[in-house]
Amino acid sequence: MAVYAIGDVQGCYDELQALLEKLDFNPPRDRLWFAGDLVNRGPHSLETLRFIKGLGDAAISVLGNHDLHLLAAAYGKPLKNDDHTLDAVLEAPDRDELIDWLRHQPLLHHDAVLGFTLLHAGMPPQWDLALARQCAAEVEAVLCSDAIIDLLDTMYGNNPEQWADDLVGHKRLRFIINCFTRLRFCDAEGRLDFGSKGPPGSQPAGFYPWYEIANRASRDLNIIFGHWSTLRDHNYPGIYPIDSACLWGGALTALHIDTGQPERIEQPCPGQQTPGGY
Repeated sequence: MAVYAIGDVQGCYDELQALLEKLDFNPPRDRLWFAGDLVNRGPHSLETLRFIKGLGDAAISVLGNHDLHLLAAAYGKPLKNDDHTLDAVLEAPDRDELIDWLRHQPLLHHDAVLGFTLLHAGMPPQWDLALARQCAAEVEAVLCSDAIIDLLDTMYGNNPEQWADDLVGHKRLRFIINCFTRLRFCDAEGRLDFGSKGPPGSQPAGFYPWYEIANRASRDLNIIFGHWSTLRDHNYPGIYPIDSACLWGGALTALHIDTGQPERIEQPCPGQQTPGGY
């Protein structure tokens, strides 16, 4: 059995199929881990969702910010002008099945045997694995309940900007969602910065990539994540970014993770949008 972690697909279904052909992917034998952002901006969000859902136990996907945005739209929040690529999902005859499947996906996946943790964006420095799993479970429970509409109505926003154990209610859930699906930079105390979307070095003084914070509680983990398409040619111990900007004309990346030494396999992509998005 081979296990591959795959970066942000964002509706680039054809590129995903080309990558899986390159991997000689066999669903009865192999397993895929998707780093979230399955949908939006690329041309085939509907086909991508149907395919990954149809893989059943052969695939695991964590939720990204674009996936949560689709859930919000499905539950009544208006789409932005550049979200027309989600229309096919929202108008599909199997829309309800796809949305129900999506809202039951996790924010974090940890495999103790393989020794890897999968999430979409990042973790604040105060979180170790146990706390991260607890926080993920809190949001996942609401997404799977009748309270999902209230959560999706209140999840947008950049505050609170720092973790505290006594955060409660919508503020706590919003912070958790922001870390798992939007985090790139923070300061040494874990205050989040969402204004910077470029590569390391483009952020304001006093802020750092979340994984570079000294003595962060998750430093013993091997973390695979997407979201950060401008993070290129990266080499940091235990950190495996795999969003290689397929949507923007880069590549769709698979990380082979069951071989002892992770190996990157890339499928070049023609690009569906002009570089510069998030």
